[in-house]
This record gives sequence, structure tokens and C-alpha cells, in this order.
Amino acid sequence: MKIIIAGAYDIGTHLAKLLSRNNQDIVLIDEDEERLASISNDYDLMTINESPSNIRTLRDAGAQKADLFIAVTPDENLNMNSCMIAHALGAKRTVARIDNPEFDSQENQMFFQQLGIDSLIYPEMLAAKNIVNGMKMSWVRQRWDVLDGALVMLGVKLHETCQIVGRPLREVCTPEEPYHIVAIKRHGETIIPTGNDILQHLDLVYFITMKNFIPYIRKIVGKEHYVDVKNVMIMGGGKTAVRAAKMLPEYIEAKIIETDPHRCEYLNNVIDTNRVMVINGDGRDLSLLTEESIKNTQAFVATTGSTETNILACLAAKRLGVRKTVAMVENLDYISMAESLDIGTIVNKKALAASHIYQMMLDADVQNIRFLMNANADVVEFTAAQGSKATRKKVYELNLPKGSTIGGLVRHGVGQLVSGNTQIEAGDIVVVYCHDVNLKKIENFFR
Repeated sequence: MKIIIAGAYDIGTHLAKLLSRNNQDIVLIDEDEERLASISNDYDLMTINESPSNIRTLRDAGAQKADLFIAVTPDENLNMNSCMIAHALGAKRTVARIDNPEFDSQENQMFFQQLGIDSLIYPEMLAAKNIVNGMKMSWVRQRWDVLDGALVMLGVKLHETCQIVGRPLREVCTPEEPYHIVAIKRHGETIIPTGNDILQHLDLVYFITMKNFIPYIRKIVGKEHYVDVKNVMIMGGGKTAVRAAKMLPEYIEAKIIETDPHRCEYLNNVIDTNRVMVINGDGRDLSLLTEESIKNTQAFVATTGSTETNILACLAAKRLGVRKTVAMVENLDYISMAESLDIGTIVNKKALAASHIYQMMLDADVQNIRFLMNANADVVEFTAAQGSKATRKKVYELNLPKGSTIGGLVRHGVGQLVSGNTQIEAGDIVVVYCHDVNLKKIENFFR
């Protein structure tokens, strides 16, 4: 597949690195020679030091034969213009990063499709959705709903109070149990478990279950004493914070702490101040946090532009008794450190945007892709096509690639767990967990 990426910034370089490892034909375009040099020597891709809005540049890059054109510079106008030019030259599909939330509406997306922009990526919106989803359950590190909760994936950190710690999976994941454990993150390593694996203290475990069994999962992992989130403090009043505040459920009240007084004025004009209080101050100031009743706050979210600040602020909030902390970690090198410090939920806009874009590369009917930052893995919803390999044999006979496992499926809107004897049918939406696997190999089973 030929893929052209315009913009050697965070998302563009992250995507280029990921895709070049899968032996894709990658061309990276940017006007800054230094940004290109930082990636071209270590990865198998072609770089062009020109403006992506230049017709000649796009011709030289091969836009007329491109399967996917991705424009992810910080300038949304440049992104949209270059996508329209690439489409006119013959690019099959185009993706543009945007910064205007108005463009992200369903109605406007259809309008942009008519102009030749097939998909719009708003990283701050993706991050906000991720944050808000995490607020709904204080005891869960990550949550992912398949088809409005027909199936639910929960990432939970196990502690000594968990009744399934110290027991092999063959005892705790019997066919009678309403859940599957699809992965375990332990000491920096992701494990696709077998029946002989024993759950340990501080494991991050990924469960697949149905929505009505969430209380049961909460009980067996010993998290019933965790108080539900009703109050949240958000440090940093940037775009992600604004989107998250607007998306919070009505039962959650929020306080946004922002250092810039002019930004505070803006926030007061764009956010419902009946539910969200804007405070001018530094979220790292322990006396300020105490004054604003952080001891009565169930969640703390750090969304500033500084990864180090976000991590330190979450540590301070934990020290003051907050159970649920969420940190925006934009520097991928800091993720393992944040995990070792038990920060909680980690949000990375690059990874979220990359997952969304990666979905467009697959030829099979893919409903959704979610990159699990903590586990360095993907969870993918594939729709099984008529006559596909997945529908010809039972699950235990499929011989899926090592590092992948099927957690469940949704049939006619109803979620169900999958066993080795399950027969996948055409039209089923199948949830596949993939660690260190080329998704193209999994795709071949469903198309």
C-alpha cells in the first residue's frame, strides 16, 4: 500500500514509524529539513523536503497512485487544501487533521467528503472522549464499549484485595464465568494468557464482558469500595480540557484550573459555568488544591502541554487522596515511567489519532480500532464477511497469528463471549486483541 503523510510533526512521525515497520510504501513530506532528518535515517521510508500544498510536490510523491493521503500538520487549512489537491490528482482516500470542533459534526464531514476529504481527525476530541469514558468508572484504567456496550472491555489494576489474584486462569476463567481475560500487562511485558498463567498483585488485566456483568467484575477484582466519580479537577484549560468539560455526564461536576487569566476569561465564555468552575491558578500548588477541596474530589485530570507537569501533578493528587488520575502523556518515552509510578489512565493523542487513521488502511470491514497505550496493543472490531476464513471453521481451528486472541463477538446486536468451539457467522462483529501482530494478517481472516 502506498501512503503519503504530510507533516513530520508528532502524529505524522509516529504514524510513519508504525507503518514503515509493516513494510508499507511510505512517503513523508515536510518543509523542515531537520524534522525529516530525525526520522529518515532510522526507518524505511522516502522523505520530500517541500510544501505539501504544492501540486508538483504531490505529483513527485506519487499522489496519483496513493492508496491513502494523510495530512497532519498543525495547520488545518494546509491539511484540507493538500487533501483536496491529492484527491484531485487521484489519491484513493484522504485524511486531514483539524482543530475546529465545528468541522467534526456529521453534517460537515459529509460536506468535506464531497470536496475530496474522506475523513477528519480532531485529536483533542479523541482525547476528550477517552478521558470522559474513563471518568465513568473510577476503578477502571481503560474502558472500551463495542456497539453501545453490547460488549465491554475493561482494563483493571489488580491489588491484594482481589479474590482472583494468585489463582491460575483455568480456575477463574471457566466457561461458566461471564468474562474472558484477553491480556495481562506485567512488569512492562504484555502476556496473551493461557489457562496456566497465574494472576499477580499489580497486574493490569484486560477483561471482555457484557455491560450487565460489570458489577460482577468489580466485585471479583475487589474494587467495590471505590467511590464513583462525581467531582473532577482538570488541570490545564486547553482544547482537550474544553472538549472534555463539555462532554462530562450531568452528574459530574468539574473545576478547571488554568494559569493564564485571559484563557480563564475565554473558558468562562465557552463552558457552562453552572456545572464547571474555572479557577485561575497553578494545579501543582498543593495549598490551592487543598483549598479547592481536592480531598472531596474523586478524579484529577492533567491536560497541560507538559508531560512532566502532568505526571507530577497526578502524583501530587494521589498523595492527597485522589484515587482516579488521568495524565496526558505526549512524550512516548515517558509512558513506561508513568506506568511505573502508577499514574492511572494515560492518554496520548498521537496514539489515538494513529489508531483512527490505521483503520482506513485495512480492506476488511473494520468498525473500530483502539490502541491500548498501557499494553502496547490494538483491539479491533472486524465484521466477518460472507465466505471469509473466520466463518469456515470453529475458533480453535482458525490458527490465528501468535499474539492475537478473540475476546467476544456481537451478533444481531447481542454480545457474547467466544470459546474455542464458537462458530463465527457472516455479519458478526468480532473483537480481536492483537499484541505485536501485523493487523493485515488478522484482516485476511475476515474479508
